[in-house]
Amino acid sequence: MSDRMKRWQLPAFGRRNLEFVDVPVPAPGAREMLIRVAAVSLNYRDKLVVEGELLPDLPAMPFVPISDMVGEVVAVGPSVSRFVPGDRVLGNFWTQWIDGAPPPEMARHGQSLGGPLPGMLSEYVVLHESVAVAAPVSLTDEEASTLPIAALTAWFALAETGPVKPGDTVLVQGTGGVALFGMQFAQALGARTIVTSRSAAKLERVRALGAFAGIDTSATADWSHAACELTGGQGVDHILEMIGGDNLIHSMDALAAGGRIALIGFLGGQTLQLPAVPMMLKRSILQGISVGHRRAFETMNPAIDHHHIKPVIDTVYPIEDVLAAFDHLERGPFGKVVIRLARD
Repeated sequence: MSDRMKRWQLPAFGRRNLEFVDVPVPAPGAREMLIRVAAVSLNYRDKLVVEGELLPDLPAMPFVPISDMVGEVVAVGPSVSRFVPGDRVLGNFWTQWIDGAPPPEMARHGQSLGGPLPGMLSEYVVLHESVAVAAPVSLTDEEASTLPIAALTAWFALAETGPVKPGDTVLVQGTGGVALFGMQFAQALGARTIVTSRSAAKLERVRALGAFAGIDTSATADWSHAACELTGGQGVDHILEMIGGDNLIHSMDALAAGGRIALIGFLGGQTLQLPAVPMMLKRSILQGISVGHRRAFETMNPAIDHHHIKPVIDTVYPIEDVLAAFDHLERGPFGKVVIRLARD
């Protein structure tokens, strides 16, 4: 193994400032592991961090972005006991959230990979052993790299805080990574799924993946009425809310009595609009979701193997094409955008 490596870093905010540099390979300390990164995947959060919109007070530049990765442990420091060289691992986004209630600092972004902690867009990274999770054995590196944020967010919303029961109806908004994982997990848990999208072509693709129904919101502005009709007037039991803003008015209209909205995204704005009376009459639950803890991650991965769930990947880019990958994320992929770091 060479003592030098390549990584992408930000000397200043803005993805056009990303630079591909040559730096020394880091050395693991006590209870730390050196990991050769095979692939990373992009999340909307990564875009916000790179552009300086989410964490404008990041530690001193240069900063290495991107939260998600899969890689192989190649060396361990003293006292490491959870993994050995050769193990394939993922990084847990909330590094201090192992189980139970989250640590208080999470409310101020906490210690999360890819900001404020250094990210994964590097040929080698060092992680504390407590941050690592074993990757599902049934997935390729590219597939496994998509799990730490998008998959765990959907799993936490549906399997941990839901929980979804067989026979429930789950509505997911859009066809990004979290939404498609939500659809796949809901179906594995015995629920039927409805997907909303502005693209008729993308709705055809989700039907091919097993969705019960799709609603084209570009042709059906009152999508909540359509969702109620699809459920015989009962409404849906769970909604993965990806838009926020005044879209919550439609989500509340579509919700069944006693239903739950998992608030995940804020594409429609960071200020929420909710109709108070319907929410009270329906005894609705609005639950904020911010990924999940390591124990849930360790529960999810065997479930992925058991249910033969395959992450939906739009495009895989080589390490040299990071800017093109971010541009693709901006356009709105069907599923996940992945960057392969391992060189053949």
